[in-house]
Amino acid sequence: MSDTSEISTNDNDRYTVPALERGLRLLACFGPAQPVWSAPELARCLQLPRSTVFRMLTTLENSGYLQRSGTEYRLGLAVLRLGYDYLSTQPLAQLAEPVLQGLCDALGMTSNLALLDGTSVVYVARIAPPGAFQGAVRVGSRLPAHATVLGRTLLQDMDAAQLRKLFGGEELPQFSESTPRHVEDLARLLAQDRERGYAMGEGFYEPSVSSIAAPVRGGSGQVVAGLAVAIPFTELVPEKTQLWAQQVQEAAETLSAHLRQQHPDLLR
Repeated sequence: MSDTSEISTNDNDRYTVPALERGLRLLACFGPAQPVWSAPELARCLQLPRSTVFRMLTTLENSGYLQRSGTEYRLGLAVLRLGYDYLSTQPLAQLAEPVLQGLCDALGMTSNLALLDGTSVVYVARIAPPGAFQGAVRVGSRLPAHATVLGRTLLQDMDAAQLRKLFGGEELPQFSESTPRHVEDLARLLAQDRERGYAMGEGFYEPSVSSIAAPVRGGSGQVVAGLAVAIPFTELVPEKTQLWAQQVQEAAETLSAHLRQQHPDLLR
């Protein structure tokens, strides 16, 4: 059969391959809310014949994108490799690495870079000194934006109305005693962060970890990323906080300048 038989005849979708689109829709079903699916469940969710779903599952399993245990499926390692390949080839992550390394060397602390994806922050680069406290975050980790210091940096320029639209209302999910409970609470925190130029929290998400974060901005001043250092409670010294914050801000400004000079198209 010719490949052209798989091409939609609709003018708007004539370059879409239906079989590939169905496979991607199937993979998108897997997530934190439901990491494990059976073939009948997927067939009902996608409104496709079971035989079609079974062939798709077999193909994705053989390619390593799914793994099967009995009659249940979950994402396979090939998805993880694809995710890491994406992160490692992004110009922002590549440009950030020497900046994060310099900050890590200067402070002896783990440095991170994250992007905003909906209501989550996604960690795209991370440099840790040998033997350092690591915490629970890794490259590729997704954490709630409103409940993390890096997330506050990425949300920094939003007002209460924009926050309500993003989060779908006033109430915010709770992850710790430090988590803002309402949009207005978050808006007040963001106003404080804007005034001092950086965000800081003691045990804001992880009880044993504090963070200082600053925004990476594009050519028109928009926030495009957040840069932070993770500080174990045992090393938190108030008299050094201002110096650390200044160094984090300088690193964020350096990365902003690199982006404007080398990849201006990323910032439009």
